[in-house]
Amino acid sequence: MKTIRLLLVDDHAIVRAGLRALLEAAGDIRIIGEAENGRQAVGAAERLRPEVVLLDLAMPLLNGVEAARQIARKVPTAKLLMLSSYGDAQHLLQAVEAGVAGYVMKESAGEQLLEAVRETANGGVYFSPPLLNHLLTEWREGPRTGRGGTDKPATLSWRHAEVLQLIAEGYCTKQIAALLFISKKTAERHRFQLMRKLNMHKIAPLTRYAVSTGVVESNRAPNWPATPVAAHLHKSGKHALPI
Repeated sequence: MKTIRLLLVDDHAIVRAGLRALLEAAGDIRIIGEAENGRQAVGAAERLRPEVVLLDLAMPLLNGVEAARQIARKVPTAKLLMLSSYGDAQHLLQAVEAGVAGYVMKESAGEQLLEAVRETANGGVYFSPPLLNHLLTEWREGPRTGRGGTDKPATLSWRHAEVLQLIAEGYCTKQIAALLFISKKTAERHRFQLMRKLNMHKIAPLTRYAVSTGVVESNRAPNWPATPVAAHLHKSGKHALPI
């Protein structure tokens, strides 16, 4: 029996522990690494080359959609599977555009998740039936353009999307530079370009935009404890958690 090599990504340790137990009990899935945010996930995927990357959608530092977009570019052989509590069309479409092959609702996890991992590992696609039912209802009841009234974050470059999330999570320019391993001057340039592109020149509208387009959760903006996380990542240089 073929063993599927999987990278597990979720920002809650207790959730990762539960998912690890579920997946490894299946017998044909091996967890080769874990990450607790999207930035770690990208580094771990590059280093470990998993067959499947199971990503939480809402994560600090780099959300699941942007992490998926970067992994798809850097590790094109990896199959991307999103696990989320968001069942709306906007989040699903953003994930699909980022390159995911599957999208599973957290409340449906279990046998569906195992099926999704196996299906995506074999080159197929998998979407939770409740999600498809919900999308079909949305399609019938409203126009396709009714997705929140804002531009999609996919209109931004991957670097600008990263900077947008970090600004919305409360990081200052110096901390953004440390997290992205770039100079403060370069971080300032990205910040200026982002504000000019969105025609938003204050933190409040940038944060509202990030929340409305799903780049960051509303409960992460702007009170996420930035400094300890930034200092830890910058000093340790770690990209993934030990397994």
